Amino acid sequence: MAANGNGVSTTPKSPLARIQTQKNGGICHDDSGKPVKAQTIDELHSLQRKRSAPTTPLDGVQGAFATISEDERQRQQLQSISASLASLTRGTGPKVVRGDPAGKVQSVSHVAHHHHIEAPTISVSDSSLKFTHVLYNLSPAELYEQAIKYEKGSFITSTGALATLSGAKTGRSPRDKRVVIDDTTQDELWWGKGSPNIEMDEHTFMVNRERAVDYLNSLDKVFVNDQFLNWDPQNRIKVRIVSARAYHSLFMHNMCIRPTPEELENFGTPDFTIYNAGQFPCNRYTHYMTSSTSIDLNLARREMVILGTQYAGEMKKGLFSVMHYLMPMRQILSLHSGCNMGKDGDVALFFGLSGTGKTTLSTDHNRYLIGDDEHCWSDNGVSNIEGGCYAKCIDLSRDKEPDIWNAIKFGTGEILSLVLENVVFDEHSREVDYGDKSVTENTRAAYPIEFIPNAKIPCVGPHPKNVILLACDAFGVLPPVSKLSLAQTMYHFISGYTALVAGTEDGIKEPTATFSACFGAAFIMLHPTKYAAMLAEKMQKHGATGWLVNTGWSGGSYGSGNRIKLPYTRKIIDAIHSGSLLNATYHKTEVFGLDIPTEIEGVPSEILHPENTWADKKAYKETLLKLAGLFKKNFETFTNHKIGKDNKLTEEILAAGPNF
Repeated sequence: MAANGNGVSTTPKSPLARIQTQKNGGICHDDSGKPVKAQTIDELHSLQRKRSAPTTPLDGVQGAFATISEDERQRQQLQSISASLASLTRGTGPKVVRGDPAGKVQSVSHVAHHHHIEAPTISVSDSSLKFTHVLYNLSPAELYEQAIKYEKGSFITSTGALATLSGAKTGRSPRDKRVVIDDTTQDELWWGKGSPNIEMDEHTFMVNRERAVDYLNSLDKVFVNDQFLNWDPQNRIKVRIVSARAYHSLFMHNMCIRPTPEELENFGTPDFTIYNAGQFPCNRYTHYMTSSTSIDLNLARREMVILGTQYAGEMKKGLFSVMHYLMPMRQILSLHSGCNMGKDGDVALFFGLSGTGKTTLSTDHNRYLIGDDEHCWSDNGVSNIEGGCYAKCIDLSRDKEPDIWNAIKFGTGEILSLVLENVVFDEHSREVDYGDKSVTENTRAAYPIEFIPNAKIPCVGPHPKNVILLACDAFGVLPPVSKLSLAQTMYHFISGYTALVAGTEDGIKEPTATFSACFGAAFIMLHPTKYAAMLAEKMQKHGATGWLVNTGWSGGSYGSGNRIKLPYTRKIIDAIHSGSLLNATYHKTEVFGLDIPTEIEGVPSEILHPENTWADKKAYKETLLKLAGLFKKNFETFTNHKIGKDNKLTEEILAAGPNF
């Protein structure tokens, strides 16, 4: 019998184990099970951690490694990781072994049995005499433990998320990002004015690679993630991330696609490898270096090196840049966009810079979320590149972003897997204050996409029907919605326009136009017109329609007009999804030549043409011409790149811009 919380005796659901009392010595023991064979506390804890066998059936003849022993499988895996960590200058790196050195379970003789390193061919360093423990594809729970135990500034919040700090850098460092220029990339990549690609030579990359690898080799333990990019199984990329922090390993566990145990057994050699040395700086006296931070891409070697920054977003966006190079080489369009799908299978892509409402509008309870940020459009349809979401948290609330709010809570998924980056929380209650910008305004949450209730798993869908370009026009002259021709879609896709509003203590300032090519200029590798041409080709082939949606101001610029109400914008998006907007009556605007509908159900007709909402018509015309001039000036960067036969396509794109 047992007592419940109220002191009332209850009968257990299953009978207790039978107890026998022996006469010799009066010792009671339980004979229902075998005795525990543990000589030490460590061994007992080892037994406490349950090991479960893979349940997913293996493909083919039991998989590539199914006929070998577990010892041999681990040996091959460690050989692969050792090869990744090898120092090219010294010919070898440290011996690698699986497991946390703090556990002190594995002996040196046991390690030697599992792994053999050939003698160095050049010279021996102290690093080759030591063991580096590899913490390979740890579970989120294990990574939580590692972060809490060993990484200062790591805490568990009241919602169960792991709160961490990224150090001095709380955002990306685009000026410190370099790409190796060689005979191939010199012709293939976009260089020069407007390009995010800053060149470096092969030798300097190898100097930085050696520095990062030497640092990682000097550590007692490193974290290794083997994961995938792209949910399209025919075009997925195998990536390996070697890092010094549990926080980085957990972050990438969330952001990349998580392999099954069987897929890990058959993982083999990665297609791309990241060496993240985190806080360890680059040598500022090295050629091309402008600070102690350096993020270096070598497309020929398929490697990325990170020095002098612990901001996890560098890994995510670095891999996105790689996909912007690799996918177009396969005639697959890589896109910086959100993507959702209706219950009838209609897919929509959402493009938009910060503040345009891309996350809000692509998150729809009546539609399935395919992804929030990075996608591919292939002959198979659309697919998410990532396995998770990296959401901004500043001023997060349940009312504004219910899906994100609910994702960042204890027990959302089957396992703990939540990272809150640079947030501020109460020391005692551990409740997060999402409005506090003490550390940075760029507070972030990283979590698996499965934590979103209406996520479509696997994250793939058919060919998009609608391509929605979002702009927050603080000048107040773009219509709430316009239907675009293919050439106009290319023009506005290349332009990537929105307007930022800078606030001061004194009040209002004029809006500032911002242009980001392909709505993601910081990550593209090829010339923007190449992505635009691929987008137009796929839209034409699969019958997709382009739309320009203004989520900004109406009736005047910021300060005199009003922001277009979100319910109106949602009605517009609903009309696009349903297809009813295709059947509307349209008329063309001046200057930009945009086709705007005369009416939309649930939206006041007078706001559909922006001129109608301005009391001062002269001011409207002046502001319209001002914005058109900014578009033209921005597009001058792209006119020197010829695409299409006899440059015809470039001319068509230019003709689709403002005319005045």
